[in-house]
Amino acid sequence: MAGLGFVYWWLAARTFPPEVIGNASALLSMIGLVALLGEAGLGTLVIGEVVRHPGRESGLAAAATCVGGVIALGVALLFVFGEALFVPAGPIDDWLKAGLFVLSCILTVLSIVLDQALVGNLRSSGRMVRQVLFSAFKLMLVAGAAYVGFASSTAIVLTWVAGLLASWIALDLLTRGGARRLVGLPDFQLLHKLRRKVFDHYALDIASQASGLLMPYLVLVLLSPTINAVFVSVWMLVSVAAMIPAAMATVLFPVVRANSAQSKHYILVSLTVSLLFALICANFIFLYSQQILALFNPAYPKIAGSSLCLLGFSLVGSALKFHACALARLADRMRKASFWFAFGGALELCLAVAGAKLDGLEGLVVGWTLSVSIEGACAAFVIVFATRLDSVSGPLSEEPAPSL
Repeated sequence: MAGLGFVYWWLAARTFPPEVIGNASALLSMIGLVALLGEAGLGTLVIGEVVRHPGRESGLAAAATCVGGVIALGVALLFVFGEALFVPAGPIDDWLKAGLFVLSCILTVLSIVLDQALVGNLRSSGRMVRQVLFSAFKLMLVAGAAYVGFASSTAIVLTWVAGLLASWIALDLLTRGGARRLVGLPDFQLLHKLRRKVFDHYALDIASQASGLLMPYLVLVLLSPTINAVFVSVWMLVSVAAMIPAAMATVLFPVVRANSAQSKHYILVSLTVSLLFALICANFIFLYSQQILALFNPAYPKIAGSSLCLLGFSLVGSALKFHACALARLADRMRKASFWFAFGGALELCLAVAGAKLDGLEGLVVGWTLSVSIEGACAAFVIVFATRLDSVSGPLSEEPAPSL
């Protein structure tokens, strides 16, 4: 998926003007943010709860997708009208793009919840196939758009919508109805009884992810679409690299729930692999940021200079944050942890904005990396304290809650 995503953005950067890339990437980042708000913690709830309610998995997944889709519709419409009123120079500049934006937000939420249902059922291979299909379809569609000269941000959003639809249809065909079997009659009664955990997961998801999703849109507003096109070229690589520690921390949730006796071992293995991977990627970006930019577009290195070389070091702090977040979920302390993650997200945005005001793109990168590193240091302290005192083994080894 990472390789296909790289080719996708490389092809788009080579064939689309920088302003188009900057606007489209900001729009996709807002789709991610609206989807996070619309998903409302339902996907994370599904991961942890489907193993606790055998026989009711499909009903819980169906109820979660219904509620998430409705919330996404409302939040997306609110954003469209809000941008028209307060940010007239934003990336949504016509009704076609607005319609695609709303549809894409709904489909993204549905995909998030159903992907998490696959993980919760320990069928991560299905999620992998679906996401690879999504990346492949997007790549083919953007190549077709470039070939016919449809070089606009609308074309890029359209590849997202069509790619999501095609990936689920293809997965269902490949698995002979496996995608459709993920959902059944919505079990709203079970979802209602788990509403407290939904809110807690939601608060933690928003607090830990919102600032990162907002960054490309923030760069566009604070600096320019052209600078944002350069920024997202490296930001995309950092985000893709972050998928490895994020995925390990995410899968840690159902795995430890299924076998709490080995929780400390699983956490330490996941954290060690994640940190080693993050350090390798950070040093690679530090040494080769200019060459990476040149791969996307020969004009990008001159625009960015050396301002993006430190961005990869935020991966170390992010890996620690992911695992601190997983510990909070495993110990059912999401609400308490969400306060601290919200404080960290506010710190990230404040230092990024301050850096951009002081020194443009380089200042923004330094501010962001510094804030994530501070959060990572705090998260490391929490993880070490938790594992040494075996504070995780208590909550994790509790008997599963009885069916409600």
